[in-house]
Amino acid sequence: MSRDILSELDAVLGIARHGSFRAAALDLGMSTTALSNAIAKLEQRLGIRLFNRTTRSVALTDAGKTFVERVAPAMTDIHDAILAAQSLQETPTGTLRINAYASAAREVMAPLILSFLRRYPQVHIDLVTEGRLVDVIAGGFDMGLRPANLVPTDMIALSLGLKRENAVVASPDFLRIHGEPTVPNDLYRFRCIRSRLPNNALMRWRFEKDGTALQIDVQGAITLDEPSLVRIAAQNGIGLGYVMEADIRDDLAAGRLVRVLQDWTPKLEPLALYYPGRKNPPAAFTAFIQAAREFAAASIKP
Repeated sequence: MSRDILSELDAVLGIARHGSFRAAALDLGMSTTALSNAIAKLEQRLGIRLFNRTTRSVALTDAGKTFVERVAPAMTDIHDAILAAQSLQETPTGTLRINAYASAAREVMAPLILSFLRRYPQVHIDLVTEGRLVDVIAGGFDMGLRPANLVPTDMIALSLGLKRENAVVASPDFLRIHGEPTVPNDLYRFRCIRSRLPNNALMRWRFEKDGTALQIDVQGAITLDEPSLVRIAAQNGIGLGYVMEADIRDDLAAGRLVRVLQDWTPKLEPLALYYPGRKNPPAAFTAFIQAAREFAAASIKP
């Protein structure tokens, strides 16, 4: 079986799985034009049409459904055989695909991911960040990175042991002019930087102390949907911001930002790397999991 045919079969299964040429192309790491050409070549080779296509939709033909039902198990066996062979490599190579929240990726980027790449330069990491939870198997990812409480129960989870919390911060000048809030309800008297979540909802600031939990719907002059922009606005005295403490740690140390209401911001769930059980995982996958275990062990040391 030629390499081209394997690529064409993967293309068919990708489109059938996603129901979209564009989504399948992104999953397979190729252009939609190349994907379309691959399907055209296979349809010509088989002498049948596999998909009914319009400008708005794509669906398997009856012949395509029969073809996919027969081919999918065989392709699973072929890829399993490839993975089994790759697991015997002494030097980790190939691509690892990881799906994560952007905030989670920022926390482990330098100490785990970049450190791993320096150690194993023949491995390529394809890191995809997004605000929604995805099915890592259906999305074609090797693993995901999320807060531990959001990891699906049928996945193997590896806690990374990082201490995580939100922080309310402002510039020194802002606090000098306007004063500091001492309890969360004081925030109603302050100008704040509002944040929009990936689902388009406005984020309520969460607080907890001595068993009392609060959510504050703050007001302010600007609404942002990217934490790095909240950080910039807070540095420039626009108002109080609510961010991940890890994102502004350097700013706190340098005095560009000052933290308030610290006794009201509870610890968050630790991050966990998660993945499905795999037989004969590639050497790169095994090496990354080992690197994550070493990172976790170092993170929980006092």
